[in-house]
Parts: sequence; structure tokens; C-alpha cells
Amino acid sequence: MPGVFVELMKRVPSFQFLLNAYVRMLAIFMLIAGLSYWGAILGVRFIDGASFEDIGVQVQSSIIFFAILDLVTAIGLWLLSSWGTVMWLFRSLAQVVMYSVFPVVFGRSPAEVVFYISAIALYLVLLYLAEREELA
Repeated sequence: MPGVFVELMKRVPSFQFLLNAYVRMLAIFMLIAGLSYWGAILGVRFIDGASFEDIGVQVQSSIIFFAILDLVTAIGLWLLSSWGTVMWLFRSLAQVVMYSVFPVVFGRSPAEVVFYISAIALYLVLLYLAEREELA
């Protein structure tokens, strides 16, 4: 019976593979988010029913900030580079702060806050398991 378990474990992907796949999935998400922000800037998409020119300067600034940052972050994540991960963590925490500390300016978005905190937690768990696997 233990031989069957060992054979089964050989077929399971490593945690490093799962971490890399997760980071690449985040890269695709960042690419879509960045393009979505650019769509808002170019007038293809509305923000809460208003065009880009009709929203407040603070929100315009944050949209421009994330439009650039998301695309650069997507490249770094796709390349599996450490700077891409650092930029993603910075960007995710910026979104959490934006929606939880400044709800008067940016509105409340508890779903996004939970999503980003969960994504960071999952990344940290996968990173821990991949490092632990490497030491074994």
C-alpha cells in the first residue's frame, strides 16, 4: 500500500510548478485589469456610468496609475521575476488601502478587498510550500 501512495505522489505536480502557474494566472489577470483601465481612459468603458473626463481628479489619477502599473506588473509576473511579484504585492495592497481607508473618494468594494487579501494569502502559502519542498 505505501508503494501506491509514493507512485501517486510522483504524479502530483510540485508546489513550485503550482506557484509558477498561479503567478502566470495572476499575470493574465493583471493584463486584463490594465487593459480595462486603458479602456476607461480611452472612453471605451465607463466608470460608474460616467466618462473618464467626468470623474474626480483623484479617481482619474488612480486609474492612470493602475493602467500603467498593471501592464508592467503583468510582464514581471509572466517572466516569473522577483520584481514582478513585488510590484504585484505593492499594487494589491494599494487597492486594499484605496478601498478600505479612502471609501469616500474611491467607494467601497469589499469584494475586491477580500479578493486581493485572499490572493496574497494563497501566494504566501504556495511560496512557503514550494520553499519547504525545495529543502526536503
